[in-house]
Amino acid sequence: MRTIDEVLAAARARLDRLDPVQAHAEARAGALLIDIRPAAQRADEGEVPGALVIERNVLEWRLDPSSDARIPQATGHDVRAIVLCSEGYTSSLAAASLHDVGLARATDVAGGFRAWRAAGLPTANGTGR
Repeated sequence: MRTIDEVLAAARARLDRLDPVQAHAEARAGALLIDIRPAAQRADEGEVPGALVIERNVLEWRLDPSSDARIPQATGHDVRAIVLCSEGYTSSLAAASLHDVGLARATDVAGGFRAWRAAGLPTANGTGR
């Protein structure tokens, strides 16, 4: 049995993680920036303009190009998907799971939305409680 810290380390070892500035640049160049945070968290913290919102519980189904539930942007296994959560933990596990369904270019944002906002990158809304 492994601890969650070991599972997280193994997931991250499979990823070429991006800092927020790198993720922003890749999204502007056409990568899919995917916010997996729940609605309540997005309402509280804010959102990234232009990010696709796909909550964590359906992520693999929406991005697997062979899935009947895929989104139109899931055009193939070579899609660059950059996953964003609040602090960069859940997104690492999610991106590794995308690798498991064949999206080998999937990665995540180190530090998540909080690091994105701290880097001064575009955000919108949020109550900031």
